[in-house]
Amino acid sequence: MRNIALKLMYVGTAYHGWQVQKTIATVGETLEKALATVVCHPVKCTGAGRTDAGVHAQVYIANFRTTSTIPCDRIPLAVNTRLPEDIVVVKATEVPDSFNAIGSCVKKEYTYRIYNSRLGNPFYVNRAWFYPKPLDEAIMQAAADRFVGTHDFAAVRSVGTETKTTVRTVHYFNVKRTGELIECSVCADGFLYNMVRAMVGTIIYAAEGKFPPEAVSDILAGKNRTAAGPTVPPGGLYMTNLWYEEDVL
Repeated sequence: MRNIALKLMYVGTAYHGWQVQKTIATVGETLEKALATVVCHPVKCTGAGRTDAGVHAQVYIANFRTTSTIPCDRIPLAVNTRLPEDIVVVKATEVPDSFNAIGSCVKKEYTYRIYNSRLGNPFYVNRAWFYPKPLDEAIMQAAADRFVGTHDFAAVRSVGTETKTTVRTVHYFNVKRTGELIECSVCADGFLYNMVRAMVGTIIYAAEGKFPPEAVSDILAGKNRTAAGPTVPPGGLYMTNLWYEEDVL
């Protein structure tokens, strides 16, 4: 039995996230069905993370096990002919049996994109959050800096979600403006449900003057979700980088 890691990218607008669900289309289910027709047996994929409905991935890793002998260099083309245009497999690598797309991941990066302009742009619909009020990226960065380090991130996760611990380590949270597009890139050893979108909502609240950037430290310490900013819409969120010890990227 071979263990194959797939590097893929997808636009998540038409899907209800990665995780396979019974009655609605997901990226994972769509990929599994395409793979099954290539390797001629049912396939179960393990993904690098549970991206939400409408969230995109410029970089994503999934692995599956197969008895097929098809060479790795032929898998991407074979699978892509059976996938819709908004999901593309770009690489296949045979990996050790112990490899797991989520468990073997050392750290992840998500990027949230905001189209900050008085007028909307149709080319960014479902690709970036249109935000018409002026945003000061320097204030956003000052607030973002407060998230960096090892903290309890209970204040920026969806209420009611279960997890063993809400402590995570954020390696960086960088805010960069290019013209009217603001990109907020967060790298961590792991993320809680809706954590990135709530973090972005919080630094936007700081930019709006609802609280000073340094208040983010107190918000984290208080562990109260209602004290932080809102969960921003999913269409602006992308998984943009993953780190593994294995050469799968």
